[in-house]
Amino acid sequence: MQTVLVIEDNRPMQRAIQRAFEADAFAVELASDGLAGLEAFRRHTPTAVVLDLKLPGRHGRDLCRDFKEIAPSVPVIIVSANADVDDKVLLLELGADDYVTKPFSPKELIARVRRAIRRVVLAKSNLEGTGMANTDYAFGDVAINFNSREVIRGCEKVSLTAQEFRLLKYFIDNVGKVLSRETLLNEVWDYQNSPTTRTVDNHILRLRQKLESNPANPQYFLTLHGEGYKFVVSPKGS
Repeated sequence: MQTVLVIEDNRPMQRAIQRAFEADAFAVELASDGLAGLEAFRRHTPTAVVLDLKLPGRHGRDLCRDFKEIAPSVPVIIVSANADVDDKVLLLELGADDYVTKPFSPKELIARVRRAIRRVVLAKSNLEGTGMANTDYAFGDVAINFNSREVIRGCEKVSLTAQEFRLLKYFIDNVGKVLSRETLLNEVWDYQNSPTTRTVDNHILRLRQKLESNPANPQYFLTLHGEGYKFVVSPKGS
């Protein structure tokens, strides 16, 4: 049975969501604060998470980041009374799979959760024939296995140099963060061989060419003029 972890501190809202999902044949686990939600997630990885933002103990924004670091493929659907566009964009950049604004109908929430689960199932089925079904990290149509250092895009293996893979791994470890060229030079290159600033630019260009559907208009490896680069796991504009 599919399990939904519901992290919501409002008891009436919590019970309403629980009844709706149980009526739709989901098992439901409840948590009323951020720390309890994180403990529940670590104890038993759910099929999906319904996450309120304003929680005691640990903010939902931080929990979203935690969940995506622990199990990137588990869908996280945010529920919040805040309809601010910038807030939605921030959560999507941190890895949230969807954002539902309160008040909402239980049927709408269930439909959003089921749609997110279907996307995960489809992505896994597409990887079955590549030996990458147990991928460690995925974004868009890209799947990565860190142990074997293999990268799949669609159903095709992508060849990355050791340095390109190291740069990709650093971006993934720092998803949503603005990274200056100097930071990347320090952390990825260790200033070996005295690389130039263009070294960073050229490597990111090659990652875009290999992993972006439209390298000229990147969705994941973004340039922030005057600041550096940022890797986002949800396409901009979604």
